[in-house]
Amino acid sequence: MLSDQWIVFLVLGITLGLFVWNRLRFDVVSMLALLAVAMAGLVPSDQLFAGFGHPAVITVAAVLVISQGLVNGGVVDAVARLLGKVGRNAVLQVITLTLVVALCSAFINNVGALALLMPVAIWMSRKSGRSPSLLLMPLAFGSLLGGTITLIGTPPNIIIASYREAGSFGLVDFAPVGLAITVAGILFIGLIGWRLTPKRDDPAAGDKLFSVGDYVTELRVPEGSDYAGSTLHNLLTAGEGDKSVVVLALIRGDKTSPAPSTYSVLREGDLLLVEADTESLQEFVDFTGLALANVVGEEESEDSDEQAAEDPGKARPAGESAETQIATGDVRLTEAIITPSSQLVGRTTNRLNLRERYGLNVVAVARQGHRLKKRLADIRFRSGDILLVQGYQDTLMGTLQQLGCLPLAERELSLGRQSNLWLAGGLFLAAIALILSGWLTPPVALVACAVAMVLTRLLDTSEAYRAIDWSVIVLLAAMIPVGQALESTGGAALIAGQILDVAAGQAPWVALTIILVGSMLLSNVVNNAAAAVLVAPIALGISAQLGLSPDAALMAVAVGTSCAFLTPIGHQSNALVMEPGGYRFGDYWRLGLPLSAVVTVTAVPMILWVWN
Repeated sequence: MLSDQWIVFLVLGITLGLFVWNRLRFDVVSMLALLAVAMAGLVPSDQLFAGFGHPAVITVAAVLVISQGLVNGGVVDAVARLLGKVGRNAVLQVITLTLVVALCSAFINNVGALALLMPVAIWMSRKSGRSPSLLLMPLAFGSLLGGTITLIGTPPNIIIASYREAGSFGLVDFAPVGLAITVAGILFIGLIGWRLTPKRDDPAAGDKLFSVGDYVTELRVPEGSDYAGSTLHNLLTAGEGDKSVVVLALIRGDKTSPAPSTYSVLREGDLLLVEADTESLQEFVDFTGLALANVVGEEESEDSDEQAAEDPGKARPAGESAETQIATGDVRLTEAIITPSSQLVGRTTNRLNLRERYGLNVVAVARQGHRLKKRLADIRFRSGDILLVQGYQDTLMGTLQQLGCLPLAERELSLGRQSNLWLAGGLFLAAIALILSGWLTPPVALVACAVAMVLTRLLDTSEAYRAIDWSVIVLLAAMIPVGQALESTGGAALIAGQILDVAAGQAPWVALTIILVGSMLLSNVVNNAAAAVLVAPIALGISAQLGLSPDAALMAVAVGTSCAFLTPIGHQSNALVMEPGGYRFGDYWRLGLPLSAVVTVTAVPMILWVWN
């Protein structure tokens, strides 16, 4: 019969395997692990779901809400606006971008900071005539470095603080080590590291996508069109005739004619599969009066109309149809990337009815650096796909956020209402002051700040709930009891003993390096929050046997689990820049490996100096 220790090891082994396999959501995997240890009797039933009320989980949720409130208040935009004055020097661009994103990530969710500054980096790349691949990976790594500076910078710090026996780490206790590795990392990336990033000069590699390359979309000849009954040649040569618009196919009913003759006569309802860059496409539609094709099938049209009637005016001006507004009026084209948590993943435009429900038109789709030359209605969206979308200027950004997409076009950075800027910043600074003074614990102060932001209408309740990454909350709530089972069964002590056999007789820095590097490697293949939960009890066991300060061991875990630079799956920030930068899986270690060495060489002596 298996001992409790081996049952825990078996559960954790399968859990880590499922994390690496990446076919099941990590929150689902963590719940399966929790259920497994529960059925094995390793966690008491009354403590099984205690993780959902754990201070670390509550703090993470509050930080995510506060991050959205700061964004809505214009605080981050006010900082990012300074980037427009940087100029075109590559070194200066890299250092400034990584520095700004690191500062933002110290106080708000690092993925949120990256999402706000990624469009700025792409815009700077375009202005400088460089590939976005030179800026996006340094930007993502900068967001990870910045998260190490404060308690609230990243979930692993919050989790690690809860393992401290002498009381939770304070808000700025992470700053000495975090600032040291952040400065060292930014200097390395800015002076040397960015030169190690892949330069995607081949159009097929993805950088042309962000020079607003060619796209494929469908145009429909509407009823009453001046070009119904006319030839395709007359359409293409109308007015000044935009030579950059190429008709790839004529679709009439169920019949598709590839490369149609220019003397083909157009009829009302014909679909034209055209290829054009965004600017030329917009000018062509405006001049000819053709409509962006409605990709919803005829059988679904009545249902879609009924659904639109039940929810009239949603995301579009009342009194005007989506058809009229999308074809003309105050509309905007922009590029956006589908995030892993987006509701679009695995679904098609037919199923989503984006046009009817949100007034949003998907113009084109690109995947892995290539435009998809197939009917839009047949494309099933994947995480990382880049969409060219058209929508109403006033609602487009909000709609993309609701759908789980990040805009990649140039952000219109503005300070917004001055009152919101000072209100958001004031509430956040008040919470920080209460924490630093010791009047309130971090969970209480941060939850109070989040509630205050809702009450002052910096964000509404629905937006506050959307700001919380519930998959991370479930992951933490499930893995905390699993980590406790690893400790209570003696499994953590057993693993620590094996590591001690290697580190026996060695200087303390050797054990500290083993903890930090081991945490770093694990966080590159599993979620960093899960890695922190699993490694923390092992690190405490090692420190107890070697006479190493528990604080030093926990700091090593915090740094290691926050610095996942070797793979795109190690952190969501790494995954988000993969498609826009045209990166491949093996590209990350080229900058990530030397950066990991810089972090290790800087962190170990700093931890020993400050915490041992």
